[in-house]
Amino acid sequence: MSRPESVTAALLVIGDEILSGRTKDVNIGATAEFCTDLGIDLKEVRVVSDETDDIVMAVNALRERYTYVFTTGGIGPTHDDITADAVAKAFGVGLPINPQARAMLESRWKETGTEVNEARLRMARIPEGADLIVNSVSAAPGFRIGNVHVMAGVPIIMRAMLEALAPTLKGGKKVQSVTVRAAVGEGTVGGPLGELQAQYPDVKMGSYPQMGKDRVMTELVLRSSDPVRLEEAADKVRAMVAAAHAKAGVLPPEQ
Repeated sequence: MSRPESVTAALLVIGDEILSGRTKDVNIGATAEFCTDLGIDLKEVRVVSDETDDIVMAVNALRERYTYVFTTGGIGPTHDDITADAVAKAFGVGLPINPQARAMLESRWKETGTEVNEARLRMARIPEGADLIVNSVSAAPGFRIGNVHVMAGVPIIMRAMLEALAPTLKGGKKVQSVTVRAAVGEGTVGGPLGELQAQYPDVKMGSYPQMGKDRVMTELVLRSSDPVRLEEAADKVRAMVAAAHAKAGVLPPEQ
């Protein structure tokens, strides 16, 4: 019986703030756990500064060597957020404002009363030919081009992007996901969710608060390679969330 082809990955952490020690990285551990859950062998982690040529060199080296490359950091609105520029250069493509990304951002900005300006629109620049990675936390998307997956450096946003990516990646086992939206904060559902996680150790459960202006929201994401256990756990989470809504006297959000 032939062995399945190995699925490998590398993580490229981008940012002067990591190398200076000002920001303590937690995304390496989160990515390692994520890859392990999917049966992906994380083989290498690199950290590079906010220098275009260094990023280009690292992206090109890693994407030739591994099945997947994940990057974190450098896709925000400021002048030193140059990851998108560097990745576009590595692939030899343009970096226009992506209409879908702009629509996602402007929809969120309208909800929060945020001004649309040139700096913020930098986050809508996506390399030609890339697909968007949904950002359920703050709307600014990541993107996937070839085997390179470009994500935010903010840990909670990066983890949400990983959850969005999970069903699209091949690994040692097929992982499916279910998202349950709650109109209450993490503090309300954290305890019951922890109890359900203990009941279903084979179903990965994550909690992601939403950044809104008027309404508290939390997205609960469940992942498992066993569809039966996943649906059983999802039903329990839905019932828990419904009870939390009833107790708090709030209407459930659209799922």
